[in-house]
Amino acid sequence: MTDLNQNTDFLYPFIEGTEHDPDSLLLDLASSARGKAEVSARLQQASLEEYEDGLRAAGAEMADRFARGGRLYTFGNGGSSTDAATLASLFCRPARGRAVPAWSLAADEAVVTALGNDVGFELIFSRQVIAHSRPVDIAIALSTSGNSDDLIRALAEAKRRGLLTIGFAGHEGGAMSTSDDVDYCFTVHSQSIHRIQESHARLGYRLWSVVQEETHRRTAALMAAGRSTAGGNR
Repeated sequence: MTDLNQNTDFLYPFIEGTEHDPDSLLLDLASSARGKAEVSARLQQASLEEYEDGLRAAGAEMADRFARGGRLYTFGNGGSSTDAATLASLFCRPARGRAVPAWSLAADEAVVTALGNDVGFELIFSRQVIAHSRPVDIAIALSTSGNSDDLIRALAEAKRRGLLTIGFAGHEGGAMSTSDDVDYCFTVHSQSIHRIQESHARLGYRLWSVVQEETHRRTAALMAAGRSTAGGNR
């Protein structure tokens, strides 16, 4: 038991290694969970308020590209790769609204491992951008540090090819936040990887909702224009 406590102390530093009272332990765990949830909620709200204008601008550009046949490519490493997959799924398989073409570039392990083995891990996303993308497309990279070399290279390649480039970063934003190859960068100001990723998910959802709002608005405007033209031809 001593070895187990030593290996997990970093997860719950407030719990004494000699704690044997289950009621006290449960109270400590519940308090910890509530505290983390409150911190996360505040950070998410602060991030939304900080980037609302940028999210609206980026979402409007994305909606325009989707209307012209654009596709979305998302990518990240580790936990951020699963966040990238979730974001792509939100766009291509939404519970409501319009589905649009979206792929996570980390989803095909055969392609990722082949590129990593044959040309180098730092090129696993940029090579896919070269193979699949067109100037009308969109690239979104997620990184808690903002410094992942494979993501920076992929964003640079995407920018060269005319894609709209968006980054989700953390901490101070890293190279992603200062790169001219990134059209929009949303940096979550936290030192906790978990809290950063939770806020990335919230920001991604807001970006998706803006795209849906813009798409609905444009569709309604086209329908109104069509009715007006039809009425004028009577």
